[in-house]
Amino acid sequence: MQQTAAAGYDTDFALWAEGQVAALREGRWANLDVENLTEEIDGLTRRDRREIRSRLTVLMMHLLKLRYQPERASGSWRGTIKEQAREIGLVLKDSPSLRRELPGFTVEVYSDARSQAAAETEIPIANFPEAPTPEFERALQAALAAEDFEF
Repeated sequence: MQQTAAAGYDTDFALWAEGQVAALREGRWANLDVENLTEEIDGLTRRDRREIRSRLTVLMMHLLKLRYQPERASGSWRGTIKEQAREIGLVLKDSPSLRRELPGFTVEVYSDARSQAAAETEIPIANFPEAPTPEFERALQAALAAEDFEF
């Protein structure tokens, strides 16, 4: 069955997944496509981490735009911040262990958020701090906690 399951994986993912779920539920261990199941499970956590990083980048970019171009602030920017924070919260609700990785994600994606904010505002990138300031960190934490944030 390993060969059939593997072939199904390559030709009809949904059918393969349904077959794997049935084999797991029924305890048919020999029918499991262990190699592809392992890859798919590993991919789930990578996907969640990638989603958090992506949403955090957008959120942080909008916080930077609010901080460095307040005269152009709009409800849309604040709405984007709230939406990204809400979506990050949903991922963390399903995978709370990823919460401990948020500080690392923040450091990891800040430079991308900084670059995007500079590009969108047309403010020279040198005007944006190279690392998050304490003030920025407080605003970020407030946004992630669905609290009001100000600079």
